[in-house]
Amino acid sequence: VPAGQGIVADFRGLRCDDDVDFTHSLYVDQFDWEKHINVEDRNIDYLQNTVKAIYKAVYDTEQAVAKKFGIEAILPEHITFISSDVALKEYPDASAKERENIYCAKHKAVFFMGIGGNKADGTLRHDGRAPDYDDWTTSRPCGGSGLNGDILVWNPLLKQSFELSSMGIRVNPTVLEKQLDLCGNNERKELIWHKMLLDGTLPQTIGGGIGQSRLCQYFLRCAHIGEVQHGWYNPEEVEFLKKKNVCLLGLGEY
Repeated sequence: VPAGQGIVADFRGLRCDDDVDFTHSLYVDQFDWEKHINVEDRNIDYLQNTVKAIYKAVYDTEQAVAKKFGIEAILPEHITFISSDVALKEYPDASAKERENIYCAKHKAVFFMGIGGNKADGTLRHDGRAPDYDDWTTSRPCGGSGLNGDILVWNPLLKQSFELSSMGIRVNPTVLEKQLDLCGNNERKELIWHKMLLDGTLPQTIGGGIGQSRLCQYFLRCAHIGEVQHGWYNPEEVEFLKKKNVCLLGLGEY
């Protein structure tokens, strides 16, 4: 696949070790995509331009759904970029989720840059990321680090931030070695994929996942992901939600 092109997978899977709640299901459906990029594309401008293109598709889709089903369109035309490092300095006593809520409530659509890695005290800077996935250590001109992030929107029904996509520029050989060392996972260098990246067989890429049911839940203003996909949910929760006129597909049955 030449630079500038990539692949999209219509992924369907089961994540049986995930916690199930109103935005997470054991059944996962998402668009996983990966794009071949040039070495010189590993920068914040390329990342932000990619985010803008994805967000435009989300914005245009909400406009179409709103028109067809008579739902008020609420997304702003443009997404706001927020550095997790800056957010941490501005709200040092808030949790990562609380910081996301603060910025999403203000801007309605946000790309939180710099996900992964620890603070000086050893605790997470802003959520976790695997060391052999996105680049969360490369310095950015703004003073923060990381060429990755999450697309978040404000959910007016749930009154909280709502993740639509996790994405980023992937590790290159130098960043992979650095992040594996930081996480104490150097033994992974002997795995096939890691060897192929380190010896230059694999190209530089950018990629991510876009939740299909998560998008539907947001566009249709549903309170629970089970309203737009079949899955297993706690029967007691299902009965409680029925009393609130929230009916889940799958009915919480085994």
